[in-house]
Amino acid sequence: MMSKIKTTLHALGPMCLGLASMVSLGVASPAMADTLRLKLAGTLPVEHQGTTIMKQIAEEIEAADVGLKVSVFPANQLGSGEQLLESAIRGNIDFVMGFIYSHKDPAFEINSMPYLVSSWDEMEKTVRNPDSAFNQIIGEHLAKLGLRMIANNPEGFSNLVAQKRPENFASTDSKDMNIRVWSSNAVKDTMQALGFNTTTMAYAEIFAAVQSGVVDGAICCTKQSAHAIFAKSGVGKYFVDYNAFMELSTFYGSQKTWDKMNDAQREVVQAAFDKGADEYFAWNKANDEAYAKKLVDAGYEILTPTPEQRDKLRDHVREAIWPGMAEVVGQEVLDRLQKDLK
Repeated sequence: MMSKIKTTLHALGPMCLGLASMVSLGVASPAMADTLRLKLAGTLPVEHQGTTIMKQIAEEIEAADVGLKVSVFPANQLGSGEQLLESAIRGNIDFVMGFIYSHKDPAFEINSMPYLVSSWDEMEKTVRNPDSAFNQIIGEHLAKLGLRMIANNPEGFSNLVAQKRPENFASTDSKDMNIRVWSSNAVKDTMQALGFNTTTMAYAEIFAAVQSGVVDGAICCTKQSAHAIFAKSGVGKYFVDYNAFMELSTFYGSQKTWDKMNDAQREVVQAAFDKGADEYFAWNKANDEAYAKKLVDAGYEILTPTPEQRDKLRDHVREAIWPGMAEVVGQEVLDRLQKDLK
């Protein structure tokens, strides 16, 4: 049909022939002109299950054929967790899977609140429930930064990877060890209350720091992360199971990007992330013990306080740290959290 149009217009003159070419171009590629290209960035290693979930989300968004293409950048390729947050605020990155640090808003310290939850069931109730006070607070404060909350991903408990053995690991006595903590006063104060010296360090720096002996260990990792980042490379010897902190990543996005998308695109994106969050939580819960075995097989010793010892550590930390949280996150935020936990 188009060749007939061109043949007819050719007889009418070059101006009409040019018009035919424009029509042909418009018929051939309207979808290409409308395609919105998105960047989904994260901090987890390439072989980590979280990265697998990111790739799955990208594939499902593209398969919906609503004019979206997604490029995935894991393993700090576009920056550390702090840098990804900044980039998403500016709209340079569209979606992120990462921990939300508190450098832009102290309310995000609730992500690092020690012993906020202590079991997988409590994670489900407090962290994955979109109507919980925890999720509502995170969403409200992300919105103030021009970001959109999508879903929280509790991955387990972030525990201590160490090169040397803390002989009195189950007490609050001095450990004579310097360990990495992330940029959180709550985490720093908690580990000091448990007897450690601390050094604040970005996530991207911890492997080299532990490997070289700059620090004796790092509070950083679930069993899966400890295996993927340290054990497979022969770094570290001990994993201390304090279970004081959640290992938590959040799916969030740039509000600027969200506003660019149409309703169909937003629906597809939200559904893909929701499905990814559900599958990621189920996978982490099911594989926690499997990775404990992998750590042991890789030569690690797992140090776990008895239930009685853990209760004493938990009570000591809550008494020492929780009252000061109000000064950081605000009394109103703390009151909402504590009311919801009852």
